Amino acid sequence: MLKRTMALLKKDILLELRQMHIIYGILLYIASTVYVLFLSLQDSPSSNTWNSLFWVVQLFVCVNAVAKSFLQESKGRMLYFYSVASPKEFIISKLVFNAILMAVMTSVSLILFYIFLDNPVSDGLKFFGIAMLGGFSLSLVFTLMSAIAAKAQQNSALIAILGFPVILPTLLLILRLSKAAFAEVFREGAVLQLAGLVLLMDILVIALALILFPFLWKE
Repeated sequence: MLKRTMALLKKDILLELRQMHIIYGILLYIASTVYVLFLSLQDSPSSNTWNSLFWVVQLFVCVNAVAKSFLQESKGRMLYFYSVASPKEFIISKLVFNAILMAVMTSVSLILFYIFLDNPVSDGLKFFGIAMLGGFSLSLVFTLMSAIAAKAQQNSALIAILGFPVILPTLLLILRLSKAAFAEVFREGAVLQLAGLVLLMDILVIALALILFPFLWKE
């Protein structure tokens, strides 16, 4: 199972490297969005504004980066995968690939935010870890939504329609958790509790993906 999962993951990475224009397009979207924010904000944004803008950008970057995950797979290719791999192996490889892709996009966004919108973060290492956790959470949800949308006449609009209500609780938790890196005072253990809740939500999404995707796979 691990060998086939890694082979599927390698396939996704190689396909992405052959279509670098897609990655460049997403990176251009990130850079242009941050630069427009830089031009729009006359003064350095407050920590709350900076944090909110960062996660809004991450949300839309994730939609653009992950939406194509299943929509780009043709019926013929899916039929081939159906004959050589199990649904759990396939969905796990997609979850891992999109998590890696989102980690790269999150790192780029964070660097650009630091350059153009100053750096109100008091604990950079903590915020980086929270940003990675948040990007991972976003990628899990929208990967599952992409799998569902791919079976609905390839309608990418369904990703946003289905994804935003599902991601909202996780996003609110991440926004609250990320404030810990801005010197906001939390009661003892609150940060760990928030991080644990986010991880619990991630586990639930992974479990849902493993349970629901085999039914989508048969279609």
